[in-house]
Amino acid sequence: MNVWLAIALTAVGCYAVKLLGLLVPAGVLERPLVQRLAALLPVALLAALTAQQTFGEGQHLILDAKAAGLAAAGVAFLLRAPFLVIIAAAVIVTAGVRALG
Repeated sequence: MNVWLAIALTAVGCYAVKLLGLLVPAGVLERPLVQRLAALLPVALLAALTAQQTFGEGQHLILDAKAAGLAAAGVAFLLRAPFLVIIAAAVIVTAGVRALG
């Protein structure tokens, strides 16, 4: 497939999705279920993306330095550390495990 054709189809698809979102009646958007889903869906998608990028390699499940870094970030989060400390803990542990391995 031509790259420019793929880009054009993607642009048209994005425009169509945006247009469909604008055509949804306001009454539908004000329902409590829709508002709850709109609030929780980005969190769920981000968690799924993090899990896939951390533990997935193609079709295989892997446990490596990224998993150790994520665990360190989780511990720092549970200890209510500031955001930059959480990131620093993840980076330091990941780098340490890679250096040892």
